[in-house]
Formats: sequence, structure tokens, C-alpha cells
Amino acid sequence: MKRNSIKARKQRHVHEFEGSTKLAEQGEDRHNHRFAGVTGQAIREGNSHFHEIDLSRTDFLDHFHNLKKIRTGLAIPVGNGKHVHFVSGMTTVNDEHRHNFNFATLIDKPLV
Repeated sequence: MKRNSIKARKQRHVHEFEGSTKLAEQGEDRHNHRFAGVTGQAIREGNSHFHEIDLSRTDFLDHFHNLKKIRTGLAIPVGNGKHVHFVSGMTTVNDEHRHNFNFATLIDKPLV
């Protein structure tokens, strides 16, 4: 099949993200984790859109956690036609605990 005969689906923008979890556990075991990744493509909702984070993994201490099936909030304008998204959720359970997290994605198209 020729490449031109396949109807190309238009790609939609994504956002980079990075953050740290909230502290979990007590005493000497009290700790947090860092994470970074890229969202899925924009998904239209009304006059705005959101993104999904299918899977991202935290850094490793003696264990790690996953951020999976997370949905961002709708676009938040930050000026000059740019926007970010707020994200809030919980990691998977590992080592008998989980972490909450809150972060904002980085802006879309940072160099444009």
C-alpha cells in the first residue's frame, strides 16, 4: 500500500511535565519522589481540551511508583496564545504506600 493512499491523522500537541510527589510515610522512611514525562495528544472537550498521561514512572529510591491513567485539567491560558494544564492525582501503591501529587504542565510550543 502506498504511503499517500493512507489518510494521515493530524497529530495534536503534547506537553512536557516534571514534578515531585508529596511526602509519604513517617520517621526515617519519610520521602518523596521526582518524575518527568510527556502527555498524550490533546483531546477536545467543548471549547477546550485535556491530555492523558498513560504511564510515567517516579525516580527510584529502594522502590518506584507509576503515574498512570491520569487526566489533566482543561487548558489554562498564560498569555501570548500559550497555555498549561493543572494535574492532580495519586501514584500507584508500592512498598505499602502511595503519594499524592499536584503539578502544572510546561507550556505548549515553548520556542514559538
